[in-house]
Amino acid sequence: MTTQRLGLIMNGVTGRMGLNQHLIRSIVAIREQGGVRLKNGDRVMPDPILVGRSAEKVEALAKRYNITRWTTDLDAALAEKNDTMFFDAATTQARPGLLTQAINAGKHVYCEKPIATNFEEALEVVKLANAKGVKHGTVQDKLFLPGLKKIAFLRDSGFFGRILSVRGEFGYWVFEGGWQEAQRPSWNYRDEDGGGIILDMVCHWRYVLDNLFGNVQSVSCIGNTDIPERFDEQGKKYKATADDSAYATFQLEGGVIAHINMSWVTRVYRDDLVTFQVDGTHGSAVAGLSDCMIQARQATPRPVWNPDEKRLHDFYGDWQRVPDNVSYDNGFKEQWEMFIRHVYEEAPYKFTLLEGVKGVQLAECALKSWKERRWIDVAPIKA
Repeated sequence: MTTQRLGLIMNGVTGRMGLNQHLIRSIVAIREQGGVRLKNGDRVMPDPILVGRSAEKVEALAKRYNITRWTTDLDAALAEKNDTMFFDAATTQARPGLLTQAINAGKHVYCEKPIATNFEEALEVVKLANAKGVKHGTVQDKLFLPGLKKIAFLRDSGFFGRILSVRGEFGYWVFEGGWQEAQRPSWNYRDEDGGGIILDMVCHWRYVLDNLFGNVQSVSCIGNTDIPERFDEQGKKYKATADDSAYATFQLEGGVIAHINMSWVTRVYRDDLVTFQVDGTHGSAVAGLSDCMIQARQATPRPVWNPDEKRLHDFYGDWQRVPDNVSYDNGFKEQWEMFIRHVYEEAPYKFTLLEGVKGVQLAECALKSWKERRWIDVAPIKA
C-alpha cells in the first residue's frame, strides 16, 4: 500500500463556496484524514496549489491551512506537468475559458456550476474534454444533502407509489448591502457579469429533478428583478440588472409535475432554506437540507374544508421524521472523493461536464420561456 500524490490546481478558493466547501470542508478535510482510500488499499493525497488574483489573500489562506504552495500566475501553474488536476470555483463568465485552458494543458478538470453562461460555450467545453481524453466532473452538491438522500431512499423503497408532483421552495432575504452587508457577491445581481437567480439555481434543479424524479422535458418560467439597486463590496450603489426571483414549472418524464419557487428577496417561514415536498399515491415527504418528514397514505388524515371555523388541528403532528440511521459526510467532500477515485481507478462517475451542460441548457430554456412567455421543450443533447 502506497500513497499517491495528486497535484491539484485550485482556482477561486478565496470566494465563499470555493473556500468553505471545497478548500476547508473537502480538500483540507481529505488531507487531515490521510487522503482518499482506493480499492487496492492505496491512498491518494491531494497536494493543492492555491491560485488567485490577490497574493495577500491566497498566501494567507495557504498559511492558515498548512498548504505550502500558492500563486497568482495561473499560466505557470497549468504548465507544471506534475499537477494533473484543475478545479475552478471562480466566476461563471470566466469558467469556460479557464476550463478550455486547463483541458488544453492536459489536466483533468472538476468545477462548480454553472459551467458557462450559455449552452453553446458549455457544450464546446465538454466536446473538447472528450476529444482530449481527460476526466471531467461538475459539482452536483444538492444530491448529496442528507434530506435529498432520504428522498432517494424513500423513492427506491417504493414509499411514494406513483410520484405525482414535486414542489420546491428555495431562498432567503439577501441584504441589499447598504445598511447591512450582503451575503452574496454583487456580480450575482448584474446580468452583464453572468448573474441572475435563474442561471444560478436552475442548474441545480436540473440535476435534482433528473436524478430523483424524472428527466426534465419542458419548462415554463417567469423571473423578476425585485430590488433595482444594491450596494457592492466597496459600498458603492449599482443598478441590479439580473433577476433575483423566479418561479418555474417543469414537466418531467413519466408525467410528474414539478414547481419550484426561487428567491433572494423572500423571508423564510419554513423549516429550512430549501424544502421539497413530494406527493405520491402511497405517501408524501417533505425534505430540507438535513431532515425529512413523511406521511403514509394509511396515516393521512381526512381534512374537511370549513372556512367558518378556526383550524385547531395540528397538521404538522400527522408527520413522522425519517430517522438518521446512517451517518452523512459533507456532500462536497463525498463528491470530491468520488471524482478522485474516478481519476485514479476508473471508478464509475456520472456527474461529468455533460451534466453541467444540461444545467446550463435548462437555465437557458427557462430564460427563453420568461422572455417569450411560453412553454419551452428541452431537447436531447448531442455531445
